[in-house]
Amino acid sequence: MLDDRRAAVAAHTSQDAILDALRPVIEGIAETFGPWCEVVLHDYRRPERSVVAIAGSVTNRHVGGAMSEIGLSMLARGDDAVNDLNYVNRTPHGKVIKSSTMPLRDANGHVFAALCINLDIMPLRQVGSLVNHLIGAETRQVATTTFTDDFDEVLDAMVTAEEARLGKPVATLTPEERIRLVGALDARGVFSVRNAVPRVAAKLGVSRSGLYATLTRARNG
Repeated sequence: MLDDRRAAVAAHTSQDAILDALRPVIEGIAETFGPWCEVVLHDYRRPERSVVAIAGSVTNRHVGGAMSEIGLSMLARGDDAVNDLNYVNRTPHGKVIKSSTMPLRDANGHVFAALCINLDIMPLRQVGSLVNHLIGAETRQVATTTFTDDFDEVLDAMVTAEEARLGKPVATLTPEERIRLVGALDARGVFSVRNAVPRVAAKLGVSRSGLYATLTRARNG
């Protein structure tokens, strides 16, 4: 009987030491993630007032507060409890929170406490929605743009894009297809660039006079 009592006291002392060691840890975690993060240290040995340390304020709880339904569910699993990570829940006040609950074990493997991280994701959702709206990600696909100092690289990219649209290389284009390609390049402003005609003619493998004739036909519909 005395040995059992001593063992119980030793286990309790060891558990207290683990909780004491984690108190500065929760402060560090909360400071790292900022004002939207709350870290709670629960002592399952007193579930009605399980909160023994808290850093941050997301759920508006304080030291001496009770555990939630999630904590009670983990407490019910006893030593079979496992990490419950990245689950999303909502507070009665409407906050949407992403949480993780990690059971703590003593030297004998018994679950006696838990470390919980709660992250208020509502501001992140709002920022994400704003960013998506500003960059247009929600309304249209993003086209590829060639940023370079060399116009020939831009021209190559435009010709390649027209080849892909037509489904064949420029060397195999029919006269009608070449008119459509030259018209497309003209619509995209290629021929407003100085000396564009000889460059495009070289890309298409035609003479300069031939390209002028094709461009005239394209502009005349």
